Amino acid sequence: MSGQWRAQFDAEVTFANGGGLRTEGFRLDIPGRQITDEDLAALFVRHLGLLMVAEVRISAKTIIDEPHKGGRGVAVSRHGDGRLVELSHVIRDGMTTLPGWPGPRIDDWLTFAASRANYATGTEFRVARIDMIANTGTYLDTPAHRWADGEDLTRVPLDRLADLPGVVVRVPPGTRAVDRLMLAPYEVAGRAVLLHTGWDAHFGTERYGAPEAPHLTGDAAQALVDAGAALVGIDSINIDDMSPAAGGVRPAHSILLAAGIPIVEHLTGLDALPPQDFRFTAAPPRVAGMGTFPVRAFAVVDS
Repeated sequence: MSGQWRAQFDAEVTFANGGGLRTEGFRLDIPGRQITDEDLAALFVRHLGLLMVAEVRISAKTIIDEPHKGGRGVAVSRHGDGRLVELSHVIRDGMTTLPGWPGPRIDDWLTFAASRANYATGTEFRVARIDMIANTGTYLDTPAHRWADGEDLTRVPLDRLADLPGVVVRVPPGTRAVDRLMLAPYEVAGRAVLLHTGWDAHFGTERYGAPEAPHLTGDAAQALVDAGAALVGIDSINIDDMSPAAGGVRPAHSILLAAGIPIVEHLTGLDALPPQDFRFTAAPPRVAGMGTFPVRAFAVVDS
């Protein structure tokens, strides 16, 4: 016995943007003797690099003891000179990030005029002050945001926040739930996984907080944990479903943050990024005892 296993099966694929695909007698390397139809479907989608998959139906599955044939790899991009892409919303006085939550108040603590009494003639300074909640603009969630004993802003290591190889998951327009199958084509291990839904177009409007805002499912969050994602970001109002039907349950936050995977919400500008070959950074200041804080998220796109 070789101890290496392959699955032979038929598959029927339905795509979110229309059309479908059928295969018969497809063979695929699998990690062990047992595999569910759901796991096999995800492996199949990833192996073929299929995008915008809505559903995969597996049938006629058999398991064969047979040496692995190998699969396609995805190269990890190297850091080099490249263009900078802004991925954060601008924080302005009185702006709305989350409907119903207070906006920031920005004013002067010391004005240019008032400072003149403290310095030599012709020398003046301005010092501004800001009063805001931590969930303002584009911000980072650390484990302490969800879990009382989780890592706060001072304890999340920089290698989880800065200069991460990135991958963009393009979400089909009109999609509410980003599920496991939609993630299956992508290599996410050690990467910042950025969900490009296009919902940032509604930022600052009432529609931004609408029940149909795109989100990540709990099953997809678990798949990202299992695959070793380093960080997960989204350009929507929340990585979880905020509709009344969700009942206040937050599986994506709970699963990702329990695994120590930071979350960046309210991203913007993801349409300017390639699918990969870029580095992502979203590092906040080191404020003790806080679980969330605004970041200046950006990417360096390789030449």
